[in-house]
Amino acid sequence: MSPKLDFKHDKRLYAPSAINFVDLVVPPMTYLAVDGSGDPNTAHAYKDAVGALYSASFTAKFASKNEHERDFVVGPLEGLWWADHMGSFVERSKDEWQWTVMIRQPDWLGSAELMGSVAAAMGKAAKQRKSTLALDLLYVLNLDEGRSVQILHVGSYDSEAPTLAKLHHEFLPNNGLTFNGKHHEIYLSDARRVAPTNLKTVLRQPVRAIQQ
Repeated sequence: MSPKLDFKHDKRLYAPSAINFVDLVVPPMTYLAVDGSGDPNTAHAYKDAVGALYSASFTAKFASKNEHERDFVVGPLEGLWWADHMGSFVERSKDEWQWTVMIRQPDWLGSAELMGSVAAAMGKAAKQRKSTLALDLLYVLNLDEGRSVQILHVGSYDSEAPTLAKLHHEFLPNNGLTFNGKHHEIYLSDARRVAPTNLKTVLRQPVRAIQQ
């Protein structure tokens, strides 16, 4: 069997500087994803989506070992966030947020195989008489963000605002850049086990040069 793949070993993508913004090109990636809206701290849909993602991702992991003899570490939870008013993120107006929560999948698993894992997870949940509502919403997302700016945030999610304000109002305009996609967060820490002050989150923003 091939060595186990761990996405986080790619330090360029998953371990940026915590001091300076990093400008990089992000390669295309494949995810299992769920869309929703509302405050992630209180919206039941968000909690259900996260549970469904992990269920399907672990099913895909075991299927990969059996069918491809290739193993991988289930990737960290990630999220795309947006709102009609981008200031909602700096202001932490969470009820206005829309989101896509997602987990990256290895390139060797195609869309049909991934959706087969979703179906298998749904079958297991049904046998256990558990809800399959969130699993019904899972889909394969092929994301190609390209040029992006990112930084490692250490601290609580609610303390991200100053960093985001600096990115939006200083770094991007000072470097002739503007938004070219949704705000992207990669949650490297398990919030159930890590103190809020020690949480590590990659903050990523796809960008493009402003036309002169």
